[in-house]
Amino acid sequence: MIKLSTKRLELREFQTSDFEDVHAYGSNIDNIKYMIWGPNNEEDTRNFLEECIGWAEKSPRLHYDFAITLKDSGQLIGGCGIYLNKDQTEGMLGWILHKDYWKQGYMPEVGKRLLKYGFEELNLHRLYATCNAENYGSYRVMEKIGMRKEAHFIQNRYGRVGSDNKWYDEFHYGMLSEEWRGLE
Repeated sequence: MIKLSTKRLELREFQTSDFEDVHAYGSNIDNIKYMIWGPNNEEDTRNFLEECIGWAEKSPRLHYDFAITLKDSGQLIGGCGIYLNKDQTEGMLGWILHKDYWKQGYMPEVGKRLLKYGFEELNLHRLYATCNAENYGSYRVMEKIGMRKEAHFIQNRYGRVGSDNKWYDEFHYGMLSEEWRGLE
């Protein structure tokens, strides 16, 4: 089982016993309004956990999903992951944090640790992340961890935010392995 640590957090693989905490953030509209999934019902959350556990057993492994937990209490406060292309040279980062833990500096810790894992342990050439252009919190995390803005796609993402389904702009941020080495 993979475990990644930061100063205040531990990133570990999901377990079926994480249901309540995962469902708490995945079913909350405030948490997922910028996502392309959710809000989850209980079946959605169970399916997500089963998928994460299944992906961990695949070879080659292309999905690395982690529960974000507080080191001092073990409390699960969110989720994150690296999702590799079929050639295992590039990965997409993703994250979500329960709203009760926003604006406490946790996500930059997570993002930096994911970059380190992706570049130093998975030996990836490139990592990238995307978000709804209105999701200030997410793109600020990308900027804080040293990712560069690569694109602003106009009306590229459909749905959510409010109850009205419409097209939203999307930001793409990225980092190359040589850029990561330059930050160390």
